[in-house]
Amino acid sequence: MADLTNIVEQLSGLTVLETADLVKQLEAKWGVTAAAPVAAAAAGAAGGAAAAPAAAAKDTFDVILVSAPADKKISVIKAVREVKAGLGLAEAKALVEGAPKPILEGANKADTDNAKKKLEEAGAKVEVK
Repeated sequence: MADLTNIVEQLSGLTVLETADLVKQLEAKWGVTAAAPVAAAAAGAAGGAAAAPAAAAKDTFDVILVSAPADKKISVIKAVREVKAGLGLAEAKALVEGAPKPILEGANKADTDNAKKKLEEAGAKVEVK
C-alpha cells in the first residue's frame, strides 16, 4: 500500500506536459487509447465542472434488444445468456419475447460493442443508448 501512496504522490507532482507524455507512453506500451478520460481530465482542470459529468455519462451505455425474428429466437436467447451473465434459460426467453427490453445497463464501451455484435450475429435487432 505504501508503494501506491508513493505513486500517487509522484503523479500529483507532474506538470500537464509531463502527464500528457506519460499518457502517450502508456497508450503505446499497453496498446490502448485514453482519449475520453484525457478530455474529461482536461475539462475538469480547466474549470469545466459541468463538462466532466457530461463526458463521464458517455462512458456508459445501455444495450436494448429491440426485436428478434421468430426463426432466430433460439440463437438470440443463447446470445442473451452469453451477454448477460447469470441469466437462466426461462429468464432469457422472457426477455427476448418481451422485447424491446434492456439487456445491459450502464455498460462500458467494450462490453456494449461485444454485446451488440453477439446479438446482431444471432439475428436480433439492437439499439445502443
